[in-house]
Amino acid sequence: MVSTEFSGEIIKRNKNLGLNEYKFLLKAIVSSGIGEQTYAPRNVFCGREECPTHHDGISEMDEFFNDSIEKLLARSAISPSEIDVLVVNISMLAAVPSLASRIINRYKMRDNIKSYNLTGMGCSASLISVNLVQNIFKARKNLYALVVTSESLSPNCAWFGRTTVGKMKHTGCCVQKEDEQGRVGFHLGKNLPKAATRAFVDNLKEISPKILPVRELLRFSVSLLVQKMYQSSAKGRGRPVINLKTGVDHFCVHTGGKAVIDGIGQNLNLSEYDLEPARMTLHRFGNTSASSLWYVLGYMEAKKRLKKGDKVFMISFGAGFKCNSCLWEVMRDLGDPNVWEDCIGSYPPENLTNPYMEKYGWIQNEDPSTFKIPEE
Repeated sequence: MVSTEFSGEIIKRNKNLGLNEYKFLLKAIVSSGIGEQTYAPRNVFCGREECPTHHDGISEMDEFFNDSIEKLLARSAISPSEIDVLVVNISMLAAVPSLASRIINRYKMRDNIKSYNLTGMGCSASLISVNLVQNIFKARKNLYALVVTSESLSPNCAWFGRTTVGKMKHTGCCVQKEDEQGRVGFHLGKNLPKAATRAFVDNLKEISPKILPVRELLRFSVSLLVQKMYQSSAKGRGRPVINLKTGVDHFCVHTGGKAVIDGIGQNLNLSEYDLEPARMTLHRFGNTSASSLWYVLGYMEAKKRLKKGDKVFMISFGAGFKCNSCLWEVMRDLGDPNVWEDCIGSYPPENLTNPYMEKYGWIQNEDPSTFKIPEE
């Protein structure tokens, strides 16, 4: 696990960082909402974070596949040969042959299985995969589908210092590219929040009529109409907010960061109870990209929140820019053991304060002309 001490060691190993980068990292880590029980790839623990190999990424994925898929097949009592559809989404690793092919060969699945390997979809890939399976199910009945979601971290950690201000449009607000020194990393443009807001609003316009009762749609429409009619007297008031809770019982929010969770909560008028699964997932596991939604759902399941008939709303954001959402209906009371089993009793913790500031806060007062990282 990546403790405060180990995280500090990783940063100090990087000779490309200066005082300004240290101050930026301190601010980012302290406000991230991430705890001390998250993980890092094996090559980071081995001290090879600046020179990852393609094999590191493949080995990381094979380890994940072998553990999670075998457990799933054992619990469901389904043979690999019974699976009709396989969808794999690993955004940041495009292997040849594909990761889907590796799974098919590893588990001796049928040679006529329908397989799909999605990359480059970012954190929203889970719901895209689910939608793909849903469309296949519309065409053919009585099929088994396996959706595999994760992310490859080993070859995709950025260990150099650089801050970029971009002027790209929404399609370029989140892009993997090289900088002037040829180092590959992710560019996050300053217009990312604007792109996310626009995608979020458009998504809600599309899905709300499909999941909310007519009375709520009428109430919201009337509220908008009244506000437009009395614009002068309504100055200073916020726009009417649609009440998703009239058709939704639980919210699976993408754990892209504390600001993402806060923003969605504010825009949807969600309570801390609603946001707790996302906040605790971010604290325990960090931003796990497209798979974060399943960790959030697992938290609800471990807390035995999900009862038969409940409606669960999932929403996520991804590169492109994408905003995807869907609504699930719980078919039976859920509370099976899952990835939260060993720690759910300690969540939510009484204190979410990141200890990083206490240990490294002295950096804020350092002078660039005399600054030197102390040797421990």
